[in-house]
Amino acid sequence: MTQGNGLFTHRDNRFFRSGPPAPPPTAPAGTTEPPKEREVARPAPSPKADERKEARLVVGPDIKMKGVEVADCDTLQVEGRIEATLDARLLQISEHGVFAGTVAVDVAEIHGRLEGELTVRKQLILHATGKVTGKIRYARIKVEEGAELSGEIGLLEAKPGAPLKAG
Repeated sequence: MTQGNGLFTHRDNRFFRSGPPAPPPTAPAGTTEPPKEREVARPAPSPKADERKEARLVVGPDIKMKGVEVADCDTLQVEGRIEATLDARLLQISEHGVFAGTVAVDVAEIHGRLEGELTVRKQLILHATGKVTGKIRYARIKVEEGAELSGEIGLLEAKPGAPLKAG
């Protein structure tokens, strides 16, 4: 139902082009030749694997997710509610955010609530408004006054043969 000048065939559609639109082609002065079609902008080559952008997932306010498995995620930011299994580098839970489920992360920064099983490979930061309940394992922990931490809590065991670090 689109016409020749419709949304998907318009030459200057900014949604499909990187950078500012090019000026329309013009014929040289004194010629009657029609203008030549300009070349379509080519996407830039994809970045190398070691230069990839951060894989970030945001569960916004008033969003509820249930029964998902989040994988290959660098950062999960929870402002709503999520019931899931997560393996990531960083988990951030905002003051009104809720995470229920199983979590394995390098760093967890919690202003809201986490219910379930939490394994933090590097550092757990529990802010004054944070509440964590369940089975909690961590390498290092920082707890602000007013935070709540309850359940089965323990230090994450060092890998066999790995030297112990003072925190």
